[in-house]
Amino acid sequence: EDVAVPSRRVLITGATGLLGRAVFKDFNENNWNAVGCGYRRAQPRFEQINLLDSIAVHDIIHEFQPHVIVHCAAERRPDVVESQPDAASQLNVAASANLAKEAAGVGAFLIYISTDYVFDGTSPPYKETDVPNPLNLYGKTKLEGEKAVLENNEETAVLRIPVLYGEVERLEESAVTVMFDKVQFSNKSANMDHWQQRFPTNVKDVAAVCRQLAEKRMLDPSIKGTFHWSGNEQMTKYEMACAIADAFNLPSSHLRPITDSPVVGALRPKNAQLDCSKLEMLGIGQRTPFRAGIRESLWPFLVDKRWRQTVFH
Repeated sequence: EDVAVPSRRVLITGATGLLGRAVFKDFNENNWNAVGCGYRRAQPRFEQINLLDSIAVHDIIHEFQPHVIVHCAAERRPDVVESQPDAASQLNVAASANLAKEAAGVGAFLIYISTDYVFDGTSPPYKETDVPNPLNLYGKTKLEGEKAVLENNEETAVLRIPVLYGEVERLEESAVTVMFDKVQFSNKSANMDHWQQRFPTNVKDVAAVCRQLAEKRMLDPSIKGTFHWSGNEQMTKYEMACAIADAFNLPSSHLRPITDSPVVGALRPKNAQLDCSKLEMLGIGQRTPFRAGIRESLWPFLVDKRWRQTVFH
């Protein structure tokens, strides 16, 4: 017999990535017909699309006719952007501009995922109306992407978010989860940044915000422009590592806080806290407490299996 397909259609770019997987899952589980596209890791679950191939992008959007497009695909590693500026600009700016044009062509609502790194971190918290001043090339390309999508499609929403974590396929997928090995292997001391103030945010929460934004937009065409979403627990990487240790009853005495600003790699803003009151006033939002979220994300990577059995069985 025929399976009823939900009538609301959403297309997710970067659906193979940490955030994209969560966005796909959230829409899918909430009665949307979701199609994800990816590039290197796409098949068999997602459509394989090179976002730099404008014909392929045009074709999938015109065939699927999405009501909403959530654009998660990006080069989001600041040090990679510095070393490969042209490729990063192609994906973060040119592909985003093209996607905005194509979305306008079918009347789709585009949600462009941006970053707190558009701000220099000197006077937090930042409202959507505050003037961006990115310190590194990653922040610059994402800000150029924001401008490009809004110029090509004024019906777009820009959603700025901070550092993300969640259910990772590999620990290196997130700047938060990548610390787990240093936490677990307590036989050698590990230096941890205790300078930059971060607001770790669960991808499940960002996914829920994207869907809530899309659903509000279906009812109210004035929903557009720039929005901020973020977890509300302020932590340095050192404090996150200690919280991770605490969540798994592991020692943290081998973790060493480094309070100097980092000298290697792309410049980072000291505190780019986002003010999220605009979305909160719309009744949009979801926040998972860090300890609960990180435990759920990391326990499959726990080395000491005995501990796992006592806690989960």
